Amino acid sequence: MGEQASNGARNAKQRGKSGKGATQTGNPAKAAVPGGAAGPGSRGQAASGGSGKRGGPAKPAKPESRLAMVRRARRINRELAEVYPYAHPELDFRNPFELLVATVLSAQTTDLRVNQTTPALFAKYPAPEDMAAAPPEELEAIIRPTGFFRAKAKSLIGLSTALRDDFGGEVPGRLKDLVSLPGVGRKTAFVVLGNAFGVPGITVDTHFGRLVRRWKWTEQEDPEKVEAEIAAIFPKSEWTMLSHRVIFHGRRICHSRRPACGACPIAPLCPSYGEGETDPEKAKKLLKYEMGGYPGQRLNPPPDYPGKPAPALGEPAARETG
Repeated sequence: MGEQASNGARNAKQRGKSGKGATQTGNPAKAAVPGGAAGPGSRGQAASGGSGKRGGPAKPAKPESRLAMVRRARRINRELAEVYPYAHPELDFRNPFELLVATVLSAQTTDLRVNQTTPALFAKYPAPEDMAAAPPEELEAIIRPTGFFRAKAKSLIGLSTALRDDFGGEVPGRLKDLVSLPGVGRKTAFVVLGNAFGVPGITVDTHFGRLVRRWKWTEQEDPEKVEAEIAAIFPKSEWTMLSHRVIFHGRRICHSRRPACGACPIAPLCPSYGEGETDPEKAKKLLKYEMGGYPGQRLNPPPDYPGKPAPALGEPAARETG
């Protein structure tokens, strides 16, 4: 799949000798930009359309076996762990309730916009009991910047009421309880479980689904089917951090419309290399957040985050977000 770069095979062969591709640990600016872009199928697989004999018929590439795909997927995860050792949920929160509310608000908007909105929200409604009693129009006014504010306000009041009445004002730590709350689906539940309770889970958002299909880990479109197929590839202990790494990569390098293939540290492992910009210098200009020298999405990022904090609401915005 994707465009064949004329120098792909040579660069892939050189990367294969190094054993680590272009990944460099701990320096996002360097880790994001390999010395040269490797072509698709560079892990020893023949590119489709080449026969090896001048004038001979083209031979189709040999289909990747299940075992080979699993090995490639796990190596991608290891490479991403070196590129993004600081990967984390990009929503600001101090407790399970704040994470739950922020995740509900993040639907159809950016984490940056949510993070710019929640300080005022939690200052006024810090606990489920407070938010359950909030006048809808006042809550709507605060969360209006996140979009779909009427529906979101209804969900927040509903889930806060349920937490107050059914769970003693505490966010439950079980999947079946979380998905019983208004406005809470499996994706939101796994974000909360993985990051507030330490319960492993796979978060299938738009970035995660796009990348795992681009990498040929699955062909499924339904989030629950994607979740099941990816869960079968990786040990349970990796699920939460895998989700963070994949989402980080999708937001910073492997964009939907124009992925920065020429600046991708896992290009030798990607069967879709060439869908985006393959020129390294042009690809570097497509990098976002800390990879491109721009602020991140959190106003209060973790201590090990190498980028700049996001601006507060009303301050100049960071580069386009995802």
